[in-house]
Amino acid sequence: MTERLTTSYNRLFEVRLLHHYWLDDGATVFDKLAGDTQNQRLLTYDVRPIFGITPTASTQALLANLGCVFKPTGLGFIVGAPQGTAIAADTAFSFVVSVQDANVFAYTALTMRPQAIYAAFDPNNNSPDRIVYRYKENVPVLSNLTGVTGAAALGTMLFLSRGIPPQSAGEQAEALVLSGAALAQFTGDDPAPTQQIDANASAQPVYVNQSDAPIIVPPPGVTGAPTRGVQLSDDVGDDVFALITLTAVRASNPAFSFVDGAGAAKTPSPVYQVRFKNRSTLWTYLNKQTGGVTSTEAAPLPLTYFGNAGAKQKPSRGLAKALENAGKITQLVSEIYV
Repeated sequence: MTERLTTSYNRLFEVRLLHHYWLDDGATVFDKLAGDTQNQRLLTYDVRPIFGITPTASTQALLANLGCVFKPTGLGFIVGAPQGTAIAADTAFSFVVSVQDANVFAYTALTMRPQAIYAAFDPNNNSPDRIVYRYKENVPVLSNLTGVTGAAALGTMLFLSRGIPPQSAGEQAEALVLSGAALAQFTGDDPAPTQQIDANASAQPVYVNQSDAPIIVPPPGVTGAPTRGVQLSDDVGDDVFALITLTAVRASNPAFSFVDGAGAAKTPSPVYQVRFKNRSTLWTYLNKQTGGVTSTEAAPLPLTYFGNAGAKQKPSRGLAKALENAGKITQLVSEIYV
């Protein structure tokens, strides 16, 4: 009789990357839909055609050394560890998020920010072997060490994004900000106005926002680095759109830890969330024969796959048009020919 060995695994954590273009119903955010409708949305949702998620090379080696498994899912991914494995408190895993669907830039908020690649070096060092540092700007780093919990209105949720920052001068188009108790969004580059997303920000998820891209501090003497983003390396390649980093223990908020004091997987294991805000645009209707404007909505409306935030025909997923004045974006517009 052939001997068979089996290994039992405990789930360390799950990460869900939820895009609200595919989950919201018109102007109604996913989290405010009826429970049955939410479940149906999640059953049909699949992030894999939108974003690719892979462990970095060093994380792949670490997972292998620990005997852990990485499994992509329709909602994101899961990491499991063999039962009885003790994981050190400072163990850290990193995962690269890359774009699979080029159209995602047309319906995702904050995509007006460029993610250009820069080479930075010390101009006073002319040696042939001087180090050149490569950076990619405006790449969000989503971490359980800096993420925030959701408000009681949504239940206990562990968001990997930093909290939405208060409104300040100099924000770019689509920046998400707190305006008092409300969640608001710039309709263009400051001084463009903001639109209110919800009068009660705590009733909304914590979306990926502009503060998630960390400030870059290059080595002394090195110039040419962008203000915010990540350093590229053998671990983090040019195709990075976002970086997820998860550390075993967060002493300041144990809810975000994925192991207990003995290094064992927590029960229940944490479910981390990354929420991508769908884009809002000003819907303008044009005569398909003449090209002339026939009407324009009074305020920007959200783009969604399900439902319709307006009373007329909704836009397709086509690229939004950015109106500019003096080098600044004044409004994002969806042109609808009828």
